[in-house]
Amino acid sequence: MPSYQLAQLNIARLLAPVDSPLLADFVARLDEINALADASPGFIWRFQTEAGDATALRPYDDDQVIINYSVWESPEALRDYVYGGGHAEVMKRRREWFSRMSQPYMVLWWIPAGHRPTMLEAMERLDLLRRAGPTRDAFTFRQIYAPPGSAEETSRELLDECPA
Repeated sequence: MPSYQLAQLNIARLLAPVDSPLLADFVARLDEINALADASPGFIWRFQTEAGDATALRPYDDDQVIINYSVWESPEALRDYVYGGGHAEVMKRRREWFSRMSQPYMVLWWIPAGHRPTMLEAMERLDLLRRAGPTRDAFTFRQIYAPPGSAEETSRELLDECPA
């Protein structure tokens, strides 16, 4: 079992209240998309309410902002889920349901295997990415950092220490 797993948080700002006709197709697909995640290779855990999803929780000051966060075995497993199959179909329609965000809305970070991030921890990682850009502690698919203590991380640290 790997000693680290990948956590992710993504947020979206709804164009209308979740119970509006504009969002009916999105809401109708939630159970399907959540089940697809649960059955995806490399999936470990996702935050959910007793209703089985996270859309009812609004941790940000903006009541139109919804959240989703989960834990995966690797960036590749998460990428395969996000950009493949049924989830990709939903992603193609996101502009029908969600506002464009001017700041990063998705963050990745490594956690010790078995750890389940709290909402506050997830929100802090997104805030860190927004403030500092991609770092080992908060990154995106565009710049993935290796897990702590991995051979890749050690190689990168050695390269970073070499004089130019």
